[in-house]
Amino acid sequence: MPSPHVDPTLHPTDETKPARPRRGGVVGAILGLFRLRTDKSRARVSLVAIAFTLVFGVIAGRLVMIAVAPENERGPRRAASHEIGAIRPDIVDRNGEILATDITLVSVFAEPRNIIDPDEATELLTAVFPDLDARSLRERLSSRRGFTWVKREITPREQAEVHRLGIPGVGFLPENKRIYPNGVAAAHVLGFANIDNVGIAGIEKWIDQQGLVMRESELVGPKRPRLDPVRLSIDLRAQHAMREELLWAMGHFRAIAAAGLILDVRTGEVIALVSLPDFDPNVPTDALQPDRINRINVGVYEMGSVMKALTTAMALESGRFTINSRIDARGQLRFGRQTISDFRGQNRVLTMPEVFVHSSNIATARMALELGTIHTREFMRKLGQLDRLRTELPENAAPLVPRRWGEINTATISFGHGMAVQPLQASMATAALLNGGYLIPPTFLMRTEEEAQERAQTVISRETSEAMRFVMRLNAERGSAARASVAGFFVGGKTGTAEKVVDGRYARDKRLNTFFAVAPADDPRYLFLTVLDEPQPLPETQGFATSGWNAAPTTGRIIERVAPMLDIQPRFEPPVRPFPAMARAGAWGIEP
Repeated sequence: MPSPHVDPTLHPTDETKPARPRRGGVVGAILGLFRLRTDKSRARVSLVAIAFTLVFGVIAGRLVMIAVAPENERGPRRAASHEIGAIRPDIVDRNGEILATDITLVSVFAEPRNIIDPDEATELLTAVFPDLDARSLRERLSSRRGFTWVKREITPREQAEVHRLGIPGVGFLPENKRIYPNGVAAAHVLGFANIDNVGIAGIEKWIDQQGLVMRESELVGPKRPRLDPVRLSIDLRAQHAMREELLWAMGHFRAIAAAGLILDVRTGEVIALVSLPDFDPNVPTDALQPDRINRINVGVYEMGSVMKALTTAMALESGRFTINSRIDARGQLRFGRQTISDFRGQNRVLTMPEVFVHSSNIATARMALELGTIHTREFMRKLGQLDRLRTELPENAAPLVPRRWGEINTATISFGHGMAVQPLQASMATAALLNGGYLIPPTFLMRTEEEAQERAQTVISRETSEAMRFVMRLNAERGSAARASVAGFFVGGKTGTAEKVVDGRYARDKRLNTFFAVAPADDPRYLFLTVLDEPQPLPETQGFATSGWNAAPTTGRIIERVAPMLDIQPRFEPPVRPFPAMARAGAWGIEP
């Protein structure tokens, strides 16, 4: 029989089945390895081994990178590098004692993108930190930000509590915090740094301006750098002693404020600066109170009779007056309705030293008027009294000078009224009168005498400078500075009492008392300034509240305490011929 006809399209045989397309190249080779063929087993094992080796190699490499990478290279810290406080150099006093340094504290951060439940995280974190604003924290944790601070500068106990919470996306980062181990000591010089370790005031701000800090983003490697310390001219021992004495004086004489300064007349270095009330830079919010200002170089004041030293030096330097000149101090000086008189007038003709010792307003004004307004103004400018004094401290104030400087201004400015300056500014000028005639800009940094001379300007002659030391010493022996005289230290000084201006008028019962002292007067090393704001009369001061009764004895107490610290050796015998030029001139008051 003939075979039935079979349609090959309906019943395909092996010969008639369509061939599957073969995959070529690498993919085909790999797929071929996984077909169940014994001849491919060895290749399959090798491929799996290579794959596992690669995977574990990547994991191991990542673990090694994490283990050896420095802390600042990790994600959260890198994200916060622009917010973490800078690394600041230590600040030390002239003897190397630490005044300011950095310590490391821990802060809590969060990565909101990794927070699973912001509400729960907020509730848990505010339980540990009740002072946190829950609404603000919840909003930040609910955002898509990569980093946010939760709490800065926490305690170890708080860190342990947060750690126990185990909140995903919450961690810890070390931060730099500025501390001041001596508290209030030299607070107005140091200033302070904020929570981000940025200098806000004082030397701390100057450090930032000079680029002496290192930002976290600038660190290279795990080792934190040790920056060179900033060495100040401040002597911590003298600073502490002066503050104690000013605190005593402020309380004893019931003053509303007090300030003090020790200045090296040879170098211009500020050895101590105190302004009370002061503040603790560890609690910088206290510095915002209005009575916490730096009265030495931010406040400007009419300095009173201490400015007579400048007028006396001007008269002697002019050549129109000598140490033996005689000036009429009788009667009063009148300028329209204004009169100038003496507090305790001698009502006679006075020699130049007597004018200084008796602190005669009339005679001092006559000297300035004879020299003229232009001469007086230019001499004050030469001594740096008419321009803003700038130092390393960013805080300073411009002097208040009359816009129209007439004769009445010349007369009153000659004895310390009608022009207001920084006490540091007046100290700079007074130091120039005593150190041989060199005007040296003050500094809060260490400086040698050679470096000081490079910046110095000669403003008066050495003979005039000797005359000024002589009259200041004479004033300590016979005048208003007698209560500042300390046996063995050959002190010279000048008092100043200025009525304060209240509502545009001088208030007779409100005084700013100042006192300048130099030690030793024959070979000066240091200038001392004491300021008492509104001291009150006491029975022991016989009802007086002028500078000679309070600022002068306070300065004497300071000198007695700090002179040995500053290597001023007491002398039990007075110096022989301490003022030779005055002796040759036969000046009034000179010992034969």
